[in-house]
Amino acid sequence: MSRADSRLEVLLRPEVRALAAYHVPDARGYIKLDAMENPYAWPEETTRLWLERLRGAEPNRYPDPACGNLKRALKAANGVPGDAELLLGNGSDEIIQILLMALKPGSVVMAPVPTFVMYRQLAVSLALPFVGVPLRAGDFALDIGAFLAAMAEHRPAIVFLAYPNNPTGNLFDAADVARILDAAPGLVVLDEAYAPYADAGFMDRVGQYDNLLVMRTLSKLGLAGLRLGFLAGPPDWIRELDKLRLPYNINVLTQLSAEFALEQQAVFAAQVAAIREDRARLAAALAEIAAVRVYDSQANFLLLRLLRHDADRVFEALKAAGVLIKNLHPAGGALSQCLRVTVGKPEENQRFLTAFRQALAETA
Repeated sequence: MSRADSRLEVLLRPEVRALAAYHVPDARGYIKLDAMENPYAWPEETTRLWLERLRGAEPNRYPDPACGNLKRALKAANGVPGDAELLLGNGSDEIIQILLMALKPGSVVMAPVPTFVMYRQLAVSLALPFVGVPLRAGDFALDIGAFLAAMAEHRPAIVFLAYPNNPTGNLFDAADVARILDAAPGLVVLDEAYAPYADAGFMDRVGQYDNLLVMRTLSKLGLAGLRLGFLAGPPDWIRELDKLRLPYNINVLTQLSAEFALEQQAVFAAQVAAIREDRARLAAALAEIAAVRVYDSQANFLLLRLLRHDADRVFEALKAAGVLIKNLHPAGGALSQCLRVTVGKPEENQRFLTAFRQALAETA
C-alpha cells in the first residue's frame, strides 16, 4: 500500500471509500435523451429579455442570502400555501443532503425502490442506514402493506417518495401516500421533481400534515443549467434546516435568471404541453413493438422493458447510432432489461425510434 493509499485508509470514513461517484456520461455528439431535461431552448425574444435582465447583476457583490424576491416568485408560481416557508438549494440534491445532515446519528432513511438513487447515495455517505421497500412487481406501484409494515419495524426518521417516481415514471396512489403520512413516525418528503408533467401533487397539503415537506426543482421545467431546487414546509422545520444551508448557496445569476424565468409562464406552459403530447405519441409508437413493454408515465420520460433482447447490447447499438439514453439494466433486480428514454423534440424522438428499431433488429 502506498503512503497516499495508507492516508486515505486512515482518514476517510469507510462509507465514503465504498461509494462509487455519481457518473454522468459525456453526451457530446449524441442526441441526448438520458437526463430528463426539457429539450427546448428559450425563444429568441425571451433570451434577449433575459440577457437584458442580467445586465443588472452585480457579480462583485454577494447575492441576496435570503433570496427574498425569488422565494416570493416560487411561491406564487407553485401554489405554495401562504403559511409555508421555503428552503432553497443548489438543485434538489443539496436539499436532500441538508435534510439527511440534520438527522441524529443512526436515523433510518426509507424509500420505495427502485427510485431516485441520491436518497440512498447521500444516506450511505452520511453513515445513515437506508431501507428500501420494493415496489410491486409488474406495475411498480407502492406495496402499501409492505411499506407500512417496514415503517412499523424500522421507524424511519425520514421517508422519501418521488411523485412521480424516477425511474419508473408512475404516480403512486394518493390514498396510499396519505396512509404513509398518517403512519410515519418522522418526516415524509414528497419529491415532486416532475410536477409540470403530472396531474397531481401534494403542495396544497403542506401545513395539513405536520410531517409533510414537498420538494420541487426547476431542472425538469427547463432550467437544469441553473441548479435550483426548493423545499416547502412548516416554518419550524424550514427554520431548523436552514441552519445547515451554506451561506449564499444560490448565486446572483441563478437568482436573477430564475426570477425572470418564472415570469415567462406562457413559454414554459407551451413547452410542457408539447412534451406531454410527444410523450403520448412516443409511448404509442413504442407500444406497437411486440418485444417491448412501455410503462405508463406522468413524467417527461418513458421506462421500457425489453422482453426478448439484451438491454446492454441495445444500449450500445443506440450509442453507436448517436443516440444516448439511460441503461438501467446494470442496477439489476426490478430494472433488469430496462431502459429509460427522455422525451425529446419530435425529430429527436423519431431518430430514437428509428435507431431503436434498428438496434432491436441487430441484436435479435
